[in-house]
Amino acid sequence: MLTLDKVYHAQYVLKEAIRETDVIYSPVLSAETGCEVYLKTENLQLTGSFKVRGAYYKISQLSEAEKKKGVIACSAGNHAQGVALASKKFGIKAKICMPDGAPISKVEATKSYGAEVILVPGVYDDAHNEAERLREEHGYTFIHPFDDVDVIAGQATIGIEILNQLKDVDAIVVPVGGGGLISGLAFAVKSLNPNIKVYGVQSTGAPSMANSLHDGRLETLSSVSTIADGIAVKEPGSLTFSLCEKYVDDIVTVTDEQVSAAILALIEKQKMIAEGAGAVSLAAVMFNKLPDMKGKNVCCLISGGNIDVTILSRVINRGLLMSGRCCTLTLELVDKPGQLVDVSKIIADCGGNVTGVLHERSNEGSDINGCYLRMQIETRNFDHIKKIRDELTNHGFKLL
Repeated sequence: MLTLDKVYHAQYVLKEAIRETDVIYSPVLSAETGCEVYLKTENLQLTGSFKVRGAYYKISQLSEAEKKKGVIACSAGNHAQGVALASKKFGIKAKICMPDGAPISKVEATKSYGAEVILVPGVYDDAHNEAERLREEHGYTFIHPFDDVDVIAGQATIGIEILNQLKDVDAIVVPVGGGGLISGLAFAVKSLNPNIKVYGVQSTGAPSMANSLHDGRLETLSSVSTIADGIAVKEPGSLTFSLCEKYVDDIVTVTDEQVSAAILALIEKQKMIAEGAGAVSLAAVMFNKLPDMKGKNVCCLISGGNIDVTILSRVINRGLLMSGRCCTLTLELVDKPGQLVDVSKIIADCGGNVTGVLHERSNEGSDINGCYLRMQIETRNFDHIKKIRDELTNHGFKLL
């Protein structure tokens, strides 16, 4: 059973292993969202994620016989690193099953802590099935990433920290995959102050817990697809589901584009790196997914910072598009001298910056003297884009 005593014991045990991450106030994000935004920076935790809390506490509670057998776990990356680090500290052999699509940076980081990594074709749930098979075959101790009372207690320590750091918090917004983090945090927070709202956030491409809660029963998704790989879970845990039913106020979803915009906002406005799963909480606040947040003290849990640097530029570009910071305009022109100069001057006079140009002859069926001009433009926001489009139209140019 999950109890407050167990959560406080986890907090005591974890003092030797993790850092108490800061809660940072963001005046810029507060001004933009209309609520007082605070960021709980678990992306700056050891291993770059909150997951080390639950993994370390669980492994600390194993019997000597269980430790001798060695441990096995499954993970999209962050739990893997937590288990690997904890196993190394306790001198235990660890095997980690990870989806073969897990970011290389997470795979290599897990190996660097001394764990053996087994890449499994598919997504997290496929890695879970393989880990269970190996546990049965070899007798390893399985360290579940979320559906385990000790793991949940370890994650719940974040809720205690937030209450100590932000005395007048009105709402806490939490990323959700299998539910280990939000179930523990919500239990701890609601047990101590039931007036504080606890909201979860999932990706629209992996809404397993959201669907389950809204339909009142555990549901399994046929597939998941999201840039937030850390919360791409087909089926939530039964224990976490029951806790969420009792203690969580609601779970909402955000799109990959909205997550990208949140990652970009954290980079630009907070000089902070978050992975997709870590940024969904802020995305929910930025895009008004939660009820009645105006003027409230809202703590967004930035749960991890282990983003794959090879996709970071793509995420940033998507975030720029989502926030109106860049756009692509296509114009149909008469192919004659001076057209490009005229178009460029109008964009420059409006304060836009042309970053790319593609000139094409007309296709079959178009005017024989026609051409197409495709331009990538750096802009300030969507109003700025509209101003540029209106000015081009007013000067007689045809936008497609």
